[in-house]
Amino acid sequence: MGAVAVAFVGGVVGALPQALVPAPVRWMLFAVAALAVLGREVGLLRFRIPENARLVPERVQHLGEWGALQFGFEMGTGMRTYSPSALPHLALLAVVLVVPLPAAFVLAAGFAMGRFMMPLLSNAWSDDGGWSRLWARAEPKVRPILALTCVAALAVAMLHI
Repeated sequence: MGAVAVAFVGGVVGALPQALVPAPVRWMLFAVAALAVLGREVGLLRFRIPENARLVPERVQHLGEWGALQFGFEMGTGMRTYSPSALPHLALLAVVLVVPLPAAFVLAAGFAMGRFMMPLLSNAWSDDGGWSRLWARAEPKVRPILALTCVAALAVAMLHI
């Protein structure tokens, strides 16, 4: 639900530039951002991205079901904790600049699935921190693949819009 809320807000905010700024200008801005994010993800560029650099507070677990729902919503927004990648920022920029509102919810579903998969895989792997070690070894190879896949998928999707 958090990703849906962000997609909706991004789509509403994006209605203004999508209505007033010519499409070629918006696409060019998005392409420049996509190249910058791709460069960051493959390690060619270094720049900070907006993030809420904090861990999940322990009090969340004492709130029962409502704490889990609140935490899940906040994680779904992408604004709850550390953000190791700029790819979600690129997806939001796509919603604001070039993606029509209905397609924004498809991007939200993809983001939510990605947010869901990391803890699911971590919990399914083991309780001994093995997943973290495996991810640390695989990340240098996986990160560029994910970045290229994300940017290519956005480019292909936008060609069909």
